[in-house]
Amino acid sequence: MAEAPEVETEKLREALAEDHERDGSAFLKRIALTTALLAVVGALAALQAGSSVNEALLRKTEAARLQGEVSDKWAYYQAQRIKAAIQEAARSPWLAADKDPPAAYAEKEQRYAAEREELERAARELERQRDEQSREAEHLFHRHHRFAYAVTLLQVAIALSAMAALTRAHPLWLCSLGVGISGIGLLLFALVG
Repeated sequence: MAEAPEVETEKLREALAEDHERDGSAFLKRIALTTALLAVVGALAALQAGSSVNEALLRKTEAARLQGEVSDKWAYYQAQRIKAAIQEAARSPWLAADKDPPAAYAEKEQRYAAEREELERAARELERQRDEQSREAEHLFHRHHRFAYAVTLLQVAIALSAMAALTRAHPLWLCSLGVGISGIGLLLFALVG
C-alpha cells in the first residue's frame, strides 16, 4: 500500500494562530489607545466639573453674604424712618401751639432723610450685586451638570471598551467610541456655554 504524503498541519496551525494573535493584538492595542484617550478626556471633564461647582458655591456664598448686608441696610433705613417719625411727632405739639419748634428737630429730620436716601441707594446696589452673583452661580451649576454628564458618558465608554477588549467584540468597541464621542461633544458644549 502506498503511503499518502504527510501534510505538515502543525506548522499551518501555528501560522494561523500567530496570524490570529497578531490581528487580535492590533485590535487590543486600538482599544487600549482609545480607552486611554477617553480616560484622559474624562479626567479633564471631571476637573472642569469640580472647578465649576466650586466656583458656583463661592458665588452662592457671596450672594448670601451680600443678602446679609442688604438686610442690614434696609433695617437701618427703617430705623432712620422711625427716628424721623419721632422727630415729626415731637414737632407737632409746637406747631399745634402756633409756636416755632426748635431748629434741632428740623435739622435731625433732614439728616435722617439724607441718610435714608444714601441707605436706599447702597441697599439697591447691594441687591444688584447679590442678584448678579446668584445668576452667575446658577449658570455655573448648569455648566457643572453638563460636565458631570460628559464624565458619565466617558466612563460608560471606558466600561464598554473594557468589555470589548474582554470579548474581542468589534461592534461593542465601536459602540464605546460612539458613546465616547458623545461625551466629548458634551464636554465641548459645556466648555463653550
